[in-house]
Amino acid sequence: MTDTPPTGMDRWVSLATSFVAPVTVISGVLFYFGYVAARAQYDYFGLDVDVIGLSTRAYVMRSPQPLLTPMLVLVLGGVAVVALHHWVRRQAAEPWFGRLVTIVLGVGLALLVAGTVLLAGFSLVGGWAYYALVTPVLLGGGAALVAYALRLRGGRLEPRIMLLWAGVAACVIWATATTAQWTGRGLAMEQARNLRSLPSVVLDTRERLHVPATAGVEEVVRPDAGEDEYRFRYWRLRLLIQGDDRMFLVPDTWSAGGTTILVRLDDDVRVQFQFRNSPPS
Repeated sequence: MTDTPPTGMDRWVSLATSFVAPVTVISGVLFYFGYVAARAQYDYFGLDVDVIGLSTRAYVMRSPQPLLTPMLVLVLGGVAVVALHHWVRRQAAEPWFGRLVTIVLGVGLALLVAGTVLLAGFSLVGGWAYYALVTPVLLGGGAALVAYALRLRGGRLEPRIMLLWAGVAACVIWATATTAQWTGRGLAMEQARNLRSLPSVVLDTRERLHVPATAGVEEVVRPDAGEDEYRFRYWRLRLLIQGDDRMFLVPDTWSAGGTTILVRLDDDVRVQFQFRNSPPS
């Protein structure tokens, strides 16, 4: 019985399935790191990012900035590793090659031990500011050097080497997630230093918002307004972010008593966006 040659439709289906899987994985990676960065960013303003209601696309669009530094490090590091690997392979016949492999293996084991000590001592040193980056770098770097040294010794792609490379991949994800968190936190602090660069909002409401006096938001009550009218006006507010049916506003000047205000977009509020105080030239 002979196999039927693939039809044009079969070829298109095969091409589509081979393309969709990588795209799905890449989209999932972008979503994850975009979510991690956004979570750290809005946590600075006291918000749980899940309350905002951002879409999957919004998280994907936020991922390039936190991934920029890790991707540059991986690409440039990969180029350096490939060049170094070609040099090492050319030295395989040298009498000192065996000693070089032993040194690489020893350094890798030392890094693995140091990373393992940090991992086991989380309760003691977990509060260190650089713990979440140094630990995966030590573990991943050590695992990579050990796996490479074993391969240079002529070892096949046996289970222990495969497990070491799996550990390297896990450490890369850990370190990248840490970088994404730091990026999100840094973006939040940059926003807090320049709150006046955010869109300026004037808010009219039917009910008083009871904003803390320490927040720096100004309130005016219209004595002539009826019960069903917008009696309260608030300004010195800036738009931090908007979800599907809600806005999150912050004062235009950072203070320790500042607060993030959730405003639902319904008939009980009226929102005005002010022009920038920059006349056209």
